[in-house]
Amino acid sequence: MGYSTQTMLAVRLHGPEDLRLEEILRPGSPAAREALIRVKAVGVCGSDLHTWRDGRIGDTVLAGPVILGHEFAGVVEAVGSDAVDGTGQPLRVGARVAVDPAQPCWHCELCEHGHPNLCCNLRFTGLFPDDGALCQWIRVPARSCFAIPDSLTFADGALLEMLGIAIHASDLAKIRVGDSVAILGAGPIGLSILQMVKLSGADPIFVTEQYGWRLERAARCGAVAVDCLKQDPVAAVREATGGRGVDVAIEAAWADHSVQQAVEMLRMGGLLVQVGVPGDDRMEVKHSTARRKGLTIKLARRMKHTYPRAIRLAEKGRVDLRTMVTHRFELQRTAEAFALNAAYKDNVVKVVIDV
Repeated sequence: MGYSTQTMLAVRLHGPEDLRLEEILRPGSPAAREALIRVKAVGVCGSDLHTWRDGRIGDTVLAGPVILGHEFAGVVEAVGSDAVDGTGQPLRVGARVAVDPAQPCWHCELCEHGHPNLCCNLRFTGLFPDDGALCQWIRVPARSCFAIPDSLTFADGALLEMLGIAIHASDLAKIRVGDSVAILGAGPIGLSILQMVKLSGADPIFVTEQYGWRLERAARCGAVAVDCLKQDPVAAVREATGGRGVDVAIEAAWADHSVQQAVEMLRMGGLLVQVGVPGDDRMEVKHSTARRKGLTIKLARRMKHTYPRAIRLAEKGRVDLRTMVTHRFELQRTAEAFALNAAYKDNVVKVVIDV
């Protein structure tokens, strides 16, 4: 099939589990402080799966077709005037970049206080109504672009967004050397968080998970693996800590009963960092448990300027992103990729779409 040079291929979500490959208009020339990116690789995230499966995520409801995809990397094909990247350097045509999908206004109260992840006017690539990166070209703010070295592949670059979430979660946890940590969930985010808290000096690190192949990866990374289907994860963690519980628990699963499990795993005065997103938009915790323990609960909202650190860690080999990618699909097979990922088939960990 031939396509016009004025159009491009894109995969749009029209409703729950309704992904369609379509020919749509290409983005126009970038405006001032913008860049046109030729998309090369897109990671499939758990939040993408929420929207795909339910037609919504949280209180953001799909009210029309939208292009998903917010973990991505590509090549700069054109820039507008005054185009500087996320580090304040001029953005050049031909640069290989990873792109932060968040588009803060940089002027509201929260942005001014150094919390652009909490921007009052935030736009987010791939979250309705803003189109994402499951397409051939996308126009983004130049400030969202971060140059990646030749030693990193485009798939590596796409996974830097995921790594940024893990860095932010670890920052919120304020891990000290020798702190005990429990991570609930060994999906891509959980495995990334595991690497971050390990670098921070945590020991021991417990990881709970129901899928054996993911648990094996956590064990190979140095975690104490706890199989949720074979044992009570709360009892296992408390027994291993002599009944004390862990200093920090990080929930990185589906935020259902796992949140209460995290609370029960914590020691008196412990800290819960909540990363996972619940499908029903509710987070339930037994009040008396959290109150009597005097717990601190922090909810992770994406990240704050983590790309430079993520790039350095990946470039120096301090983290392993590449082997986390278990499946790769062409853009034309995106619907198949989402279905496989959502069903946890074929020992899936991380899916990347090659555009």
